[in-house]
Amino acid sequence: MKRETHLKNAALMARRQAAIPRGVGQSHEVFIARGENAEIWDVEGKRYIDFAGGIAVLNTGHRHPALIDAVKAQLDLYTHTCFQVLAYEPYVELAERINAKAPGDFAKKTLFLTTGSEAVENAIKIARAHTKRAAVIAFTSGYHGRTLLTLGLTGKVAPYKTGFGPFPAEIFHAQFPDVLHGFSVDDSIASIESIFKNDVEASRVAAIIVEPVQGEGGFNVAPTEFLQRLRALCDQHGILLIADEIQTGAGRTGTWFAIEQSGVAPDMITMAKSMAGGFPISAVVGRAEVMDAPAPGGLGGTYAGSPMACAAALAVLEVFEKESLLERSRQLGARLTANLKALATHNPCIADVRGLGAMVAIELCKGGDLHQPDADLAKRLCADATKRGLILLSCGTYGNVIRILVPLTASDTIVDEGLAIIAASLTAIQAA
Repeated sequence: MKRETHLKNAALMARRQAAIPRGVGQSHEVFIARGENAEIWDVEGKRYIDFAGGIAVLNTGHRHPALIDAVKAQLDLYTHTCFQVLAYEPYVELAERINAKAPGDFAKKTLFLTTGSEAVENAIKIARAHTKRAAVIAFTSGYHGRTLLTLGLTGKVAPYKTGFGPFPAEIFHAQFPDVLHGFSVDDSIASIESIFKNDVEASRVAAIIVEPVQGEGGFNVAPTEFLQRLRALCDQHGILLIADEIQTGAGRTGTWFAIEQSGVAPDMITMAKSMAGGFPISAVVGRAEVMDAPAPGGLGGTYAGSPMACAAALAVLEVFEKESLLERSRQLGARLTANLKALATHNPCIADVRGLGAMVAIELCKGGDLHQPDADLAKRLCADATKRGLILLSCGTYGNVIRILVPLTASDTIVDEGLAIIAASLTAIQAA
C-alpha cells in the first residue's frame, strides 16, 4: 500500500482513534515522518527536538548509521529461525559481551527476550526456580511493565493497574527511599523488615527487585547506602537481588549499568530499551548457577533475541566504544543539571532537579512546595513545548515530573536549543 505524503497530523489522529483502542495512550498528537539523531520531522514537515528518545530507547539516536548498516547486513543473511530451533552466532556473541559488562566477580549467563516486561517476568521465574520460593518484594513508585505479573510488581495504580486486577499473589511493596519527600534509607529498610514480620517470612521470599533509578516513578535515585544494605539483607536471608535496568541500562546514567556506581553486584539484571537502539530486544543477565536453574524449555520465546535485534545491539556496543558515549553521558548529565538548576533559581515551581548521568528530571510543585505536586503545570509544559518544537515526557507518582532522555549522541547545540524551549515554555505558561 502506497503511503500518502500529504497527510496532516489531525487527519491521522482521527484514523488512529477510529482504528486503535483508547487504552493505547498518546503523549503528543504528532505523527513522525523521519528521524535523524536527536531530531524529528512530522508528516507536516515540522521539526522537533527529541528529549523523549522513545522513552529511553534511543541513547544512540534515531537511525544511527552503524546500526542501520548492521541490520541491513543481517537482512541479507537471515531474518528469523527462532533461536531454540536453529541457533545463530550473533546471539552468542551478544551474550558474551553482556556477561563481560555486568558487575560481579562471578560467572554469568545471559538470556535474550523481546520486551522489558518479558525480561522482568523471566527474572522472577528464574529466581523462583533457583530459590524454590514464591514471594517477591518490589517498591512503591516502581514500574516494571504492563503484563499481569509486572503490573503486580509495579508500585503505581493509575493508569497502569486500574481495572486489570486481581494480580498475582505473593507480591509485596516496600517503601522506596526518597529523602526529599521524607522517606529515609532507614525507613525503607524498616518497611522491608515490617513485611517480614507482618506479611511473609523472609525464608519464603525469592527476590527483591529494585530500579537503581526509578523511571516512571520520577527519576528517583536509589542512594548507594540503600543498595548496599539491600545487598546485605538479601545475603542474610538467601534472597536474590534483581536490578531492573530497563530504563537505566545501556549507558544512560554514565556507566553501562547504573548499579555499577554503587559497587553492588546484583544476582540478576534486566535490561531492554536502548540496548539495541530501537530494535526490540531485552535481556536477563545473572549469576550462571542462578540462570541455569530452569530446565531446558523453561525459558525462551519465538522472537526472543531476534537476529536483527542482536546485530543492532552489537552495533550499539561498538558505537558506545568508538564515540565514548559513557563519558558523553556524564558530560551531558552535568550540562543538563547545571542548566536546569540555573532555571530553577528563576522558577520557584521547580522544586527539585535530580538524576544520574544523563537521566535527569525536574519536579514541578506549586510555589516549590513539595507537598503540592503540580501535574497540571507538567502537562501544560509538555503541550507548550511541543508547539515550540520540543518533545517532552512527564512521569512520577503524581505526574508532576518532567524527564529528559535526549539521545547521548545529540550535539550541545541541539541540547541547548531544547533547554531554551523549556525555559520559554515555563515563562509563557506561568504568565498566561
